[in-house]
Amino acid sequence: MKLYKPLYFTIGAALLFASCKKDFLEINPTAVVAPEVVEKDSTIFEAFILNRYVSPKLQEKEGEGSGPGFGRGFEYSLMSSNTDESIYTNDDGTWAMQRGQISPDNLGSTASFWARSYRSIRECNYALQILSTITMSAGHKKLLEGELKFIRAFRYHDVIRNYGRAVLIGDKVTQLQDNLQDDALFKRATLKESLDYAIAQLDEAAALLPVDNSTNWQLGRATKGAALALKSRLTLYAASPLYNAGTWASAVTAAQAVISLNKYGIYTGGYNKMFLINESNEVIFERLYTTNARHVCLEIANGPNGYNAWGGNTPMQNLVDDYQTTSGKAITEAGSGYDPSKPYANRDPRFGYTVIYDGASYRGRNMEAFIPGGKDSKDGNSNWNTTKTGYYLKKFMNDAFPIDNPWDVAGLQPWIYMRYSEILLNFAEAANEAYGPDAVPAGSSMSARDAVNMIRSRPDVNMPAIANGLSQSQMRDAIRYERRVELAFEEHRYYDVRRWKIANIVENKAASGIIITKNGSNLSYATKVALDGKIFQDKQYWLPIPRSEILSSNGKLEQNPGY
Repeated sequence: MKLYKPLYFTIGAALLFASCKKDFLEINPTAVVAPEVVEKDSTIFEAFILNRYVSPKLQEKEGEGSGPGFGRGFEYSLMSSNTDESIYTNDDGTWAMQRGQISPDNLGSTASFWARSYRSIRECNYALQILSTITMSAGHKKLLEGELKFIRAFRYHDVIRNYGRAVLIGDKVTQLQDNLQDDALFKRATLKESLDYAIAQLDEAAALLPVDNSTNWQLGRATKGAALALKSRLTLYAASPLYNAGTWASAVTAAQAVISLNKYGIYTGGYNKMFLINESNEVIFERLYTTNARHVCLEIANGPNGYNAWGGNTPMQNLVDDYQTTSGKAITEAGSGYDPSKPYANRDPRFGYTVIYDGASYRGRNMEAFIPGGKDSKDGNSNWNTTKTGYYLKKFMNDAFPIDNPWDVAGLQPWIYMRYSEILLNFAEAANEAYGPDAVPAGSSMSARDAVNMIRSRPDVNMPAIANGLSQSQMRDAIRYERRVELAFEEHRYYDVRRWKIANIVENKAASGIIITKNGSNLSYATKVALDGKIFQDKQYWLPIPRSEILSSNGKLEQNPGY
């Protein structure tokens, strides 16, 4: 998706309350577009659909200059700071998740998922309901129907991956009175029924959408590839241990459908640069920003305090330790070449593209996380913004944008929802589970091992290829490693460790950081607990449904277990 300057309409609530009686003053609010206007003007109707790609701000710190997209994206705390990837320096509603304190009354940075999803589902249903009455060509109606079904499926995907069993609304456009009259609005389907519905919607969307959807008047929105890529993700989830509602063979087929489009590939212009440019052959679905619709200025939000930045999402030692050396071996593995006195030397290049570490070159000098006296430590400027972990985020940061006074310059990087590397990793995981590491599934041209090696051989990464002869279990570990580092900070880790049912292991490890002490020209390294109280409880495999939603249903909506 290449989505440019968004148009805004305060229309969702307006449609909901359309049947309410006007007061005696008969005043029409100027900030609201009436439903009859949307239903009679094809241009306004299409703008209404365009705005389904963005969302209203539903909680604090969502959107700076533009509405949130399909998720939080770049808005202050990343989803990574609810996982073992990072700690958000100033909390921003993430510490409750890290400490196992999440509850129906306190969902922190995840609080808006339910409301955002069902609001958008209702809006898509409304647009689909009136689509047949709009004056436009049949071909264009087909395109818009495909987009709406894709957006609706994406919202169901967000419900499913966060809460599990969804309430399936179908095509119904809900009204206020339905709250008391329609119990079906609060009945949660089984996990399999929820997944099957969303996947079927994506099949319908893919059949309606073109491979390319990027002419000027279309503004480049959902495509066949985007629908198939989301189906690939959902079928992978369905086959995973937490869901146990699909097959690995189906996930292989779904990933292969994206590969067979022959439209996408591994971007060879630089792993670090891929997240700074507006389009590449690797991107399948993304959110673009313009000078008139910016997101949070990432550099000041996440940069080192020595530059007067705010620290932001600081990578944990847990993640840093997982990066292999350039030998292709873990740092704990014999023959890896890892030197604990030079812990950042000879590591998987994606480490340096993702993490700013002590001694790394950054904006004209080397980063100084050491104590005493390090400019980017607690002894430096703005020490309340000092990293808790000893690291800062590099991925997504554009060094061409200023840190000081960035407001009219920065905030233009795209947010990538789906890219080709994810599809290759989906394929690899499913193929390994269904057929083993080196089998080439029917209809495919590669094995699980081949798919992973395509990613590792990216020119500026060039990690050693995974050799023949791995067992299925060893290949599983290799694939999980690759997802860990290739997709770091891209909102995958939170869902991956849950669907694999290993969150009770990895999320119960201490939230670690590093203490670097300088003595003359010598540096010593010691791990520390960067955020105390980190714990994961089994109930956290799913989020709780907000208590306000339970109450508004008169208790008819079933809460997730443990809450």
